[in-house]
Amino acid sequence: MAVYTHVPAEEIDAFLTRYDAGRLVSAKGIAEGVENSNYLLETTGADGKGHRFILTLYEKRVDEADLPFFMDLLDHLGARGCLVPRFIADKSGQRLQQLGGRPACLIEFLTGISVTEPTPAQARAAGVALGELHRAAQGFAGERRNALDIAGWHDLATKCGDDFDSVAPGLGARVARELAFLDAHWPSDLARSVIHADLFPDNVLMLGDRVTGLIDFYFSCTDLRAYDLAVTHSAWCFSNDGATWFAERAAALGSGYTASHGLTEQERAAFPVLCRGAALRFLLTRAYDWINTPADALVTRKDPLAYLRRLDFYASADPAVLLGA
Repeated sequence: MAVYTHVPAEEIDAFLTRYDAGRLVSAKGIAEGVENSNYLLETTGADGKGHRFILTLYEKRVDEADLPFFMDLLDHLGARGCLVPRFIADKSGQRLQQLGGRPACLIEFLTGISVTEPTPAQARAAGVALGELHRAAQGFAGERRNALDIAGWHDLATKCGDDFDSVAPGLGARVARELAFLDAHWPSDLARSVIHADLFPDNVLMLGDRVTGLIDFYFSCTDLRAYDLAVTHSAWCFSNDGATWFAERAAALGSGYTASHGLTEQERAAFPVLCRGAALRFLLTRAYDWINTPADALVTRKDPLAYLRRLDFYASADPAVLLGA
């Protein structure tokens, strides 16, 4: 879905008067992403030389009470050299606004594009960037529970119930077996930190093989640090349909992360289980959306089976190959 909430240009122009941002030149709805309504704004800029911003209106999936956590996190990361988009305060120092009946923020624009078919070099750069993010996150005092942890997975599975088999025959039983496995094997003694939790290729901006920005932190939370790498691994190392595994991308991603942050032996040993958890997490959220989104809705439903294929791969993979060890 391109934009949930439509705001007329004149309202956006009036909104900009709260900031030192100049006058509105154009506002274009951004099609990528389904969690919020996003606009790319072109303005005259405070100096008259032109400037770009992102205007985000927060929809139902983002709790307004969580926004201060995200704002403080990006300030913390940005102050430590991470290429992240900061929330911009208005002339009175306020970062959170209201527009179009929704909570809204003006956010720094970062250059770059997201890649759809990453090369190994781009996967390595993403691994380096994730490791740098984890280093920069050290010392951040904020905490936010991961609502999509094992308890959240059980909750989603219960909500899907018998409808699982409308997605694929036997899917409900497969999910139940995987939940039982993860309940028994999920690690509890690994390092925890703030994690991105959703570092798909479309949340990494690049110019060539260079990362220019990490965006969309609205799933960020406090959880196992190595789980963040597992989520990224599941997103970068397969074809979109989950049918093809790219070993070179995986090795590059792992080497990049190891170079910038590193993994303990305990994290390496637990990595296959963490990858199974990451695959189940996205299988469940996609299945829930698939079941509960009308077929004629504007939202493009994402195929849950793409993550079932990943899950099946992780369940039978040689752990030594996952990170190119």
